Amino acid sequence: MFDWRWDFTFEILPRLLWATVNTLMAAGIGYAIAVVLGLVLALAQRTSFKPLTYAVRELVEFIRSTPLVLQIFFVFYVGPQFGIRLAPWTAGMIAIGLHYASYLSEVYRGGLESVPKGQWEASLALNLSPARTYFRIIIPQALPPSLAGMGNYLVGIFKDTPMLSVIGVAELMHTANAIGSESYRFLEPYTLVGVIFLAISLPTAALIRVFEAWVRRQLGMN
Repeated sequence: MFDWRWDFTFEILPRLLWATVNTLMAAGIGYAIAVVLGLVLALAQRTSFKPLTYAVRELVEFIRSTPLVLQIFFVFYVGPQFGIRLAPWTAGMIAIGLHYASYLSEVYRGGLESVPKGQWEASLALNLSPARTYFRIIIPQALPPSLAGMGNYLVGIFKDTPMLSVIGVAELMHTANAIGSESYRFLEPYTLVGVIFLAISLPTAALIRVFEAWVRRQLGMN
């Protein structure tokens, strides 16, 4: 029988909203790591030093081929065996940032390959350094085609933050589980978690599409 209690809902709502702040922080920090590290991984796969290119490519494929929850466990529980002891928050941010960096590196790679060959040839003819070629010529042109994929992974990283609960990070799902264990009521906390995720994910996805369209208009790509 459906037994929704509004008094209990309003009682637990502040705890869930506070946990939402932690969830947004986790998603934001993890995504920031992924954006920067993903670009590093993408550029490392384009070097003339073949052993580095091969090693980074295999690393990216390994990370993409293994579950995020396994990587979280590995960083937090296996790391201490190698002398690397991290707090749950730190371990979670590293794991989720590294995981999504591997996916964003492929997004960046597609964007870099979409830049016309003439741009590379012109940079070479002007005797520009590799750093100036990438950061002043190539990357600014590669980012607009990459925005859709980057936006998708921003929403994805937000939806994957509940996995951090397995190592005790007090994000939204972890808090809902704690409330359920304390009160033996799971209907209200789990429903509220779903509503909160929808309330954040849907507007975020819409804003990403608006931003992508705006960038394309600014660059005359439509």
